[in-house]
Amino acid sequence: MDFVEGFLYALIPALTWGSLVLVSEKLGGNSYNQTLGITIGSLLFAIVMSVINPPEWTSLIWIVGIISGIGWAFGQLFQFNSVKEMGVSKTVPISTGLQILGNTFFAVIVFKEWNTTSTIILGVIAIIFLIAGVLLTSYGDSKGKNEGSMKKGILYLIVSTLGFVTYVIVVRWFDIDGWSAILPQAIGMFIAAFLLSIKHKPFNKYAGRNILTGIMWATGNIGLLLANPKVGVAIAFSFSQMGIVISTLGGIFLLGEKKSKKQMTYVIIGCILVIAGGVMIGFTKE
Repeated sequence: MDFVEGFLYALIPALTWGSLVLVSEKLGGNSYNQTLGITIGSLLFAIVMSVINPPEWTSLIWIVGIISGIGWAFGQLFQFNSVKEMGVSKTVPISTGLQILGNTFFAVIVFKEWNTTSTIILGVIAIIFLIAGVLLTSYGDSKGKNEGSMKKGILYLIVSTLGFVTYVIVVRWFDIDGWSAILPQAIGMFIAAFLLSIKHKPFNKYAGRNILTGIMWATGNIGLLLANPKVGVAIAFSFSQMGIVISTLGGIFLLGEKKSKKQMTYVIIGCILVIAGGVMIGFTKE
């Protein structure tokens, strides 16, 4: 029952996070407005949830939660920076692949979540499917591409990945309960986003609009935090990242990011592989 419940929880971030970048881009603003707005929405959501269901906080929970939130702020800000350079349909698949690799590394090596030969083989095949899918969805013709923008976009994604992996792993490392972590996390997110963006005058209508995406993100965050102890980091995170299908196709059809017929074929095959890989990872849980 816990296993099924964990999968259902992991679906929440797949849906909310998969559409988050699309919604944020539609709402407008630069990466600093967007990140700050999300953290404000997340903080408001966390305060309400903590009043409805007051958790038991300790100094460790506050410290770990704030560190996790700071990691997220770096991850999201630099992901938005990459979107400005490369577009949603290219940034999100690459970002997803890097995050899956990072989180799965810790899940397998540190947390020993794959501890039999069969789960390791199945898990490796699943990861290959996921990464192949990510590469295919991010495929693009080189014509007309700004090489400098691509290099900047990839550099931003490396920093983003370090932040996002920190956000997930540090909570799992100290076995912090999801409900207890949301307010400390939200505070860490807001503080880091504020300090990172203060020079860019982020408080404007676009930051206000992105409070909506903050509530979306917070809803997905609770889903992931509740899924982790039930199905493990490798499964919960990888499954949650299947929202890549939403963001990739949304970037093409909603934001008008042009793709050739050949690219669209790769995108569709890539999305299928990502879904297949996510499902296969589900079977690694004993």
